[in-house]
Amino acid sequence: MPTPKPIVLDENCPPRRLLALFAVKWTSMVLESLHLHGGCCRTGVLHRSLPGVSKKMLTQTLREMERDGLIARKVYPVVPPMVEYSLTPAGQRFTTLLDLLKAWGEANADVLKGLARRRNNAVVPRKAT
Repeated sequence: MPTPKPIVLDENCPPRRLLALFAVKWTSMVLESLHLHGGCCRTGVLHRSLPGVSKKMLTQTLREMERDGLIARKVYPVVPPMVEYSLTPAGQRFTTLLDLLKAWGEANADVLKGLARRRNNAVVPRKAT
């Protein structure tokens, strides 16, 4: 009997692992920022290019991405310390997906604008106290 193909709900399914990676808000943003900076930039430049991210969240995201092999971290022995992040070959491969998502977003801006409008107008029910 043939082995059934994995489904997205299967924890080991590649599409689910991919979706889990992009579910982390700042991962795709960091990948895109590094990509736009030629694949490599310093921490401060990276932080300034990501409005809304706190230093703590950026540091946490960078550590996770380094652990996952998407970026490499290089510390220069200077005072004050200088740290540079760069895309690894695996990280570079993900930028292809980001380019596709960007193109889809631009082509479907009206749909995204409608989603944002509906979300902003949604009333969140309050709990009875």
